[in-house]
Amino acid sequence: MKTLHVDLELVKKYNVPGPRYTSYPPATHFTEQCSEKELLPKIRANNETERDLSLYFHLPFCQSLCWFCGCTTVITTRQGQSATYLEYLRKELALLKPLLNPKRQVVQLHFGGGTPTFLTPDEIRALGKMIHSQFVVARDAECGVEIDPRRLTRDHLTALREIGFNRASIGVQDNSPDVQKAVHRIQPYELTKEVVDWIRAAGFSSLNIDLIYGLPHQTPASFEKTLDEILDLKPDRFAVFNYAHVPWIKPAQKILEGGALPSPEIKLELLKLTIEKLTSEGYLYIGMDHFARADDELAVAQQQKSLQRNFQGYSTRGGADIYAVGMSSISQADGFYWQNIKELPRYYASLDEGKLPLAKGYILTADDQIRQQTIMRLMCDLELDYAVMSKLLELDFAHYFASELDSLDSMEADGLVLKTPAALIVTDLGRLFIRNIAMCFDFYASSRKETRFSKTI
Repeated sequence: MKTLHVDLELVKKYNVPGPRYTSYPPATHFTEQCSEKELLPKIRANNETERDLSLYFHLPFCQSLCWFCGCTTVITTRQGQSATYLEYLRKELALLKPLLNPKRQVVQLHFGGGTPTFLTPDEIRALGKMIHSQFVVARDAECGVEIDPRRLTRDHLTALREIGFNRASIGVQDNSPDVQKAVHRIQPYELTKEVVDWIRAAGFSSLNIDLIYGLPHQTPASFEKTLDEILDLKPDRFAVFNYAHVPWIKPAQKILEGGALPSPEIKLELLKLTIEKLTSEGYLYIGMDHFARADDELAVAQQQKSLQRNFQGYSTRGGADIYAVGMSSISQADGFYWQNIKELPRYYASLDEGKLPLAKGYILTADDQIRQQTIMRLMCDLELDYAVMSKLLELDFAHYFASELDSLDSMEADGLVLKTPAALIVTDLGRLFIRNIAMCFDFYASSRKETRFSKTI
């Protein structure tokens, strides 16, 4: 397996704020002016098809706040909150049901949050029953859940398996006690290892482990120890995220200020260390923050050019519309997006009034749809074959994007891309800068407020 070496000077040059392109345009373009009156006819039209479905349930509760967190959460120690929330999910599903084509098959199901395992095992079973009573779930559906090991029981895992879950992702972030104390997340390595053993014993087919670099007190030596310990657990995938310090959006992050955050130079060392170590250990660098074993579905899908990208990150199931349920959740169908209300009281109030809790949305223009497909294929395939893209988009790709392709000359000089008469190819080094390369095809990039995004690397 070829080890990927990282040039820190190049990283400094391209480390600018930019979208993660889990959607195009990014969610910052969604608007309240895109109302239910506009969205409902589109949802109904989308359900004249029998396209596959990907279901996402946002389960927002956490018992305590991790101070680095950028997710939409509700912090509470009141266990009864989740039972109430389930009743409102039931109400939302009841309002969705008349809009949905009953012949549509669910090929992907994801529980995110928050902490989905805040729910009790019996509440997980109840939610599973709710889902299976309303939807046809494919026998080979990919069903993934985000797990917090700190308050997990084996019965949680049993309940998840009973309702069809086969993929688990656990948050670790860092094993160092000093880092854990600084970010308000105490999770000893021994606990993580025990939960990994439980997950495997329960029969989950795939395990992902999340880490974060750029947290307080991290050093290359301490983070290498974490990487070595997690490598011993042999996960199928890694997601190693850059800590995004955005205290103007997440005020709790101000607690982390005060000298303990690593310098930009140390952050880059941590990134270099991560990429070089994981690739030397046999993991393929899929792009962005994702690494996978060569035989993992994610790596296979990338080789077969069937990899997709959506609000859950990289995905193996293409052609499925995402219908998302719960506060703040984002749905994506062919040519439009819609997002639910972010605040729990307002989410409940809308459902009490018998109204879908729609907050905002976005309907793509013809140009948006062309760029959406282009950025998706670039980030997933790591190349743009002009003939293939011309056929996909029903236009002359090289002519349509002539100025964008010309703008990549400096990136080619830096070794990030290779331009041939027939294709744009992302180099191994260019995978690290895939967000920057994608920004060249983003119509809105030059006019966007950069402060709304984390840095690309």
